[in-house]
Amino acid sequence: MRLKVGKIVNTHALKGEVKVISSSDFAEERFATGSKLLLMNGNQLIKEVEIETSRFHKGAFLIKFKDIHTIEEAEKIKNLQLKIDEQNLSELEEGEFYFYEIIGCEVFDDENSNKIGNIIDILQTGANDVWVIKDINGKEQLIPYINDVVKNIDIKNKKVYIEVIEGLLN
Repeated sequence: MRLKVGKIVNTHALKGEVKVISSSDFAEERFATGSKLLLMNGNQLIKEVEIETSRFHKGAFLIKFKDIHTIEEAEKIKNLQLKIDEQNLSELEEGEFYFYEIIGCEVFDDENSNKIGNIIDILQTGANDVWVIKDINGKEQLIPYINDVVKNIDIKNKKVYIEVIEGLLN
């Protein structure tokens, strides 16, 4: 499986730099000098690219790839995605997960195992992540990813068990 880490949204200057919006939890690592990424158009591999230089600027990364030297060459890769092969992902610490592992999990009440819904998105708030759950009635619920709420995560079976504390679900 290939995971999206960013999208090339525009060119920058005349020497082949591109503006990339990150969709990675590990943007500094993914867009570091020397990193190799897959340039993709949907599921079609265009080519592997290597980062020559990268810097963060106004909410995006300005990246120069080793084999792209002009604005004309950069224009040709505008709107393409940058992906990484799943086997190239770094090992995470115990209790840490990639977003793609959490999104899609079914959520159950830890007390009675009733299904609450499915995780459809993750919001990064700074203090802790917040999971967006589409409940069984189609309504979105926000669940903080904290130990008091999230009791068990079973990635293999795509199931999460939470403690439904007062006021959590509306």
